[in-house]
Amino acid sequence: MSTPALFSIHDVMPETLPQVASLIDEFQRRGRALPALLVVPGKAWTEAQVEQLRSWEQLGAELVAHGWHHHTTPRGLYHRLHALFLSRNVAEHLALDSAGVRALMQRSREWFGHHGLGLPDTYIPPAWALGIAPRELRELPFQRVETLRGVQLIDGDSVRFRPLPLLGFEADTAWRAAFLRRFNRQQLRQARRRSCPLRVSIHPQDGTLRLKNELFEALGGDFDDARYQQLSI
Repeated sequence: MSTPALFSIHDVMPETLPQVASLIDEFQRRGRALPALLVVPGKAWTEAQVEQLRSWEQLGAELVAHGWHHHTTPRGLYHRLHALFLSRNVAEHLALDSAGVRALMQRSREWFGHHGLGLPDTYIPPAWALGIAPRELRELPFQRVETLRGVQLIDGDSVRFRPLPLLGFEADTAWRAAFLRRFNRQQLRQARRRSCPLRVSIHPQDGTLRLKNELFEALGGDFDDARYQQLSI
């Protein structure tokens, strides 16, 4: 029995659209459904670029809200350590208080409606760094919020966490490549052992980095294409 896979492309921004388009071509050449596209709304989008998003959405891509600027200046010891070892300078939630995080998430979602795109019901914070308590998600209009370990599923006053394995390929150093190879093997074994969906997270430049062969192997793998919208309580 094939493992369900939630393929996604992170950091969809005006400056990354050429790389995103190249990755989408790879999906189509291999007969895969279009992946979820994690769109960063707070960039300087042109109408032509928004139209490209609209075209991919019409072809079946699931649009996901992904922060606002996707950049921040680390504040406080935890944020600086997070930036140094994991997120660099993209975990923008960690620079905000809880009210600021909720406002950012709301603004991120509303951008899609203002530009004639479907309102996303899934949110993924940059670097998976949420920065608020799961109970606060009940105040927001999302049904799913993904973090590093899995997905928070929200239905009214109910919030339930579903752990889901994760593959990543963003390896621009030898250390990151070695770590991710071991991590990905363990995560794939876990998905198959538990018979649960596997998240396959791709960044726009991954097709040129040290794990590009592993990425293209995953794209050609024996996975059943799944969608975030299929995850619910």
